[in-house]
Amino acid sequence: MSDLLLLSNSANARGFLVHALPAIGEAIGGRRRAVFLPFAGVTFHWDLYAARVAGALAPLGMDISLLHQAEDPVAACQSAEIILVGGGNTFSLLHHTRRLGLLPAIRKAVAGGAVFIGWSAGSNLACPTIRTTNDMPVIDPGGFDALDLVPLQINPHYTNALPNGIFGETRNQRIAEFTRLWPTVPVLGLPEGNWLRVHGPRATQTLGGPHESWWFQGDAAPLSLPPGSTLPRVTQDTAR
Repeated sequence: MSDLLLLSNSANARGFLVHALPAIGEAIGGRRRAVFLPFAGVTFHWDLYAARVAGALAPLGMDISLLHQAEDPVAACQSAEIILVGGGNTFSLLHHTRRLGLLPAIRKAVAGGAVFIGWSAGSNLACPTIRTTNDMPVIDPGGFDALDLVPLQINPHYTNALPNGIFGETRNQRIAEFTRLWPTVPVLGLPEGNWLRVHGPRATQTLGGPHESWWFQGDAAPLSLPPGSTLPRVTQDTAR
C-alpha cells in the first residue's frame, strides 16, 4: 500500500511550505519519526536547507533526522515513518540518492508503511523516471530510473504560459515529446499550489490544491482535471 504526498512546489507568497502544512499534517497522521533528503540542493548548503525545512514543519511536531548526517543512511531510511524529499535539482537528487544506495531503502520503507512526502524534485523522484523534470542535467545521475512509487510521470511547476517575445517550445510541446516516445506512460502537469495524494488500500490518486491539473497521454489532447479529481486509473504494468 502506497502512502504518498507529492507537491508541485514548496514556496509561494505565503512562505515556505505554508500552503502545504494542512496536507502534510493529514498525510503524516500520528507518525512523527522522519528523515529528510536535502540532495536536490545545489546552490545552498544542505544544513541550511534542513534547518529551513525543520522550521517550516515545526508546527507538526515531527522528529526530523538529517539523512546527509546519518552514519548509516540506508538504515535511517528503512526505520523512518516519514520520508521527506526536498526540491531543487532533480539530477543532483537522484545522483546522491543512488550513490548512497537509498532507492531500494526508500521503496522498502514505503512498502512497510512509511509516508513519502516530496516537493518539486522530490515529487519527480517518486515517478518511474525523472524524464519529465524541468531541471538542467547538471550532474550524471547514473540513469534516469527513479523510485517508481506511482505509475505515472509528474511535471511539477506546470504552466503552459509563454512570455511575450519568446518563441520557444511551450510546456505542452515539451511534454508531447515525451508522450510521443512513451505513449503508454501518462504525465500529470501539476501547477504550483497543487499536489497529488496517494493513499488507502487501493492507492487512490486524488488531486489537491486550488487549480486544475492536466493529464497527458499518447497523442490525445490534454485532459483538464479539476481540484479534487481522482486520476484516471493506471497500473504499474501499463505505465511502461
